[in-house]
Amino acid sequence: MPEQISKYPEVTIQVLKAGGARYGAGIEKQILKKCPSDRFCALPGGEVCVYGIDQIPQMTQISVAELARVVCQPSRRSGADPGGVPWPEASTLGLTFVLGLAVGAVSLRLRKR
Repeated sequence: MPEQISKYPEVTIQVLKAGGARYGAGIEKQILKKCPSDRFCALPGGEVCVYGIDQIPQMTQISVAELARVVCQPSRRSGADPGGVPWPEASTLGLTFVLGLAVGAVSLRLRKR
């Protein structure tokens, strides 16, 4: 039986109750025995445990690490968001800057002669 994550768990529980789910304390849990009573719903076809986002660490079927692999994947940056400069480009830019300083210094010395 599933554990569900909802940004609005109370609304999800209300929808399940409106659909005929039995909810809360006193309902016998067949499978989701560790589900908090205030998050447990029993339906004719099975059980559902509804967690809010802040309750994700309490879930037993999905670990925080499993969820993080999906949610925290590196994303491609858009052109509008320059973000950080990758190291190869940064080193090339730095080298160009240093060479510019050196050429400027040599040019200044040659003019003073």
